[in-house]
Amino acid sequence: MALRFKNADIRPVLAEAQSNQCSLLLVKDQGVYFMSERGERRPDKRRKLIAYAVGCNPDVDPFESWWDLGRDELGGDDFAETFSPKGRVFQHILNSNDDLKLSANPTTLYLEPIAPDSAD
Repeated sequence: MALRFKNADIRPVLAEAQSNQCSLLLVKDQGVYFMSERGERRPDKRRKLIAYAVGCNPDVDPFESWWDLGRDELGGDDFAETFSPKGRVFQHILNSNDDLKLSANPTTLYLEPIAPDSAD
């Protein structure tokens, strides 16, 4: 099993992190998502640009669905992991139409580009 981040969702987040010269955060709490460490906020104080994993957006996916999907792939604990937006996989995503695949084992997170129409 793996989580998918659509290119159209994650590309603006990557661009924001690069523009602000800050880290990229992978967060698992209310959903699973990437956001830049610093970025523009909406009037309700939430971050404007957030890239949710497919099926892990609490604003559109049922609670049991996004919670189970996040827990099955990343465990039950909430966390935030920091990445450089200049990393090779993120540069590939910025310069292609590929989506980002996230998978994990108990000690390692794996990020890889995948074709937009490929199955997980």
